[in-house]
Amino acid sequence: MSDQRQQNLTRLREDAAFDVVVIGGGVNGIGVYRELALQGLRVLLVERNDFASGCSAAPSRMIHGGLRYLENGEFDLVRESLRERDALLRNAPHMVRPLPTVIPITSVFSGVLNAAASFVGWQGKPSSRGAVPIKLGLTLYDWVTRKRRILPKHHFNSANRTRSDWPELTTKATRSAVYFDAQITHPERLCVEMIRDMQAAAPACVALNYAEMTRDGETYSVTDRRSGKNLPVEPKVIVNATGAWLDDTVQAFGDGANEKMVSGTKGSHLIIDNPTLVQALGGHMVYFENTDGRVCIVFPYQGKVLAGSTDIRVDKAARVRCEPEEFDYILGSLRLVFPGVEIKADQVVFSYSGIRPLPRSDQDYTGRISRGHYTRRLGGKIPQFCMIGGKWTTFRAFGEQTGDEVLAELGTTRRASTLGLAIGGGVQFPDDPITLLNRLVDEFHVTQDRAQHLIGHYGSQADDVALFCQSFLDTPLIVDCPYTVAEIIWLMHTEFVETLSDIVLRRTALAITGQVSEELLDRLGRIFVEERQLSPQEITDQKETLIHELSEFFGVSAATLTARNKERSTECV
Repeated sequence: MSDQRQQNLTRLREDAAFDVVVIGGGVNGIGVYRELALQGLRVLLVERNDFASGCSAAPSRMIHGGLRYLENGEFDLVRESLRERDALLRNAPHMVRPLPTVIPITSVFSGVLNAAASFVGWQGKPSSRGAVPIKLGLTLYDWVTRKRRILPKHHFNSANRTRSDWPELTTKATRSAVYFDAQITHPERLCVEMIRDMQAAAPACVALNYAEMTRDGETYSVTDRRSGKNLPVEPKVIVNATGAWLDDTVQAFGDGANEKMVSGTKGSHLIIDNPTLVQALGGHMVYFENTDGRVCIVFPYQGKVLAGSTDIRVDKAARVRCEPEEFDYILGSLRLVFPGVEIKADQVVFSYSGIRPLPRSDQDYTGRISRGHYTRRLGGKIPQFCMIGGKWTTFRAFGEQTGDEVLAELGTTRRASTLGLAIGGGVQFPDDPITLLNRLVDEFHVTQDRAQHLIGHYGSQADDVALFCQSFLDTPLIVDCPYTVAEIIWLMHTEFVETLSDIVLRRTALAITGQVSEELLDRLGRIFVEERQLSPQEITDQKETLIHELSEFFGVSAATLTARNKERSTECV
């Protein structure tokens, strides 16, 4: 057990009274925890597994305004999303960066009538989008941000320019449009950074992963799932931020809401190691339509390619994986847009899937289900505010909205806004990151690649990590690995790490970028044994759990982990 966890459990044991308990440590739960903690309330955040380990770990890794939402007539959602996108570009520039996006255009007027019908409320399946509706949509997109523009306006390209810039793009694209949104490199890490910020700004608040809130009559308690111990809790208000599991949580607490409030859809993505495809993208995301009208995406991501996604209705919340038919669907979509690029199934180094916790809807076409958000208050001796819907980009706005409702319930007022509040390594992040890079190289005598790695993960806090690593005889975990032994120890000391899975799947990019191997797991296991005094059986159990997770939910089999050892040995010869 980490020292951080022991300290949090001690604070909980010494004082069980909280103004608010937030159940669910995904991005929405963490967002409202942050909002309320900054207003001077004592808040407890309880997450059953690791922080940001559910749907919040499975987004498209885009921070975007929702161009497609214009088809649904959701102008307020687009306006809010664009405001929040721009806020994240300012508040977390170490992880949220501009993403130029190209739309291949294959017709002129297709979709005009469909778009017009959508504006007046028709909610059927969209038709193919031609140049005219795309132009209208992008013009509206630019118009919304006209007074506070921080990204370039859209532009259209001729056939010749399109062919010159993206020679591998399908020849059906007679022209193209380019606009800007944003991407996030490490969404799980940004969640942890917000919790760390509150650890400093609101030390009376407590955030616990691997803990579960239960109710027995009018008594509430928290179970530490690492030790099995129960601790009483006395909340004034509860916020249910359990996402796709919201209805299950309501039923478990017996608060009387019988109707279903959340309607989940499943989205799967692939990470592909294909240098030819990386080059074909030319630094852009391609935003395109599959044959079924579903919008798909593909863009460069940490030296690989991220491609997605599916949108499949699910009846019950559960942990999900990318199924073979989804795998084929995504690869098939890429072959439509880049027909000359050979993309093999064995180039997929990682796959992931999550359930979008959307508001309940009877829509036949899942793309028409709103990505908006709202809260519902359930009565009782301890009122419960349910956070329904939402998406990654708008977590701050959703947290602010929910926070204001909770503040009103408690009869208090807001002290501070978070719209312009930097997050973690975004605090005092320089306008020109080269200055930070040069300082790391000069002061800590690291290579430029190492400095870039530290900046990309920790932003302005890279100095703290570099200083900690300097106190060790620091070496890479394994040959050619960008993460070092001391860096992993720093993460274990500061970022609420309890298991090997936390490190491999969420605090680092070791799994998602295809670096994880049998050799690397053995090295990490030795670090855990030394730092946490684990027994051989305990670390064996953690490794087996992680290997099962990788195989069952992320498309990385035990055989693949072994094969990567051999590949690395061959490359080093």
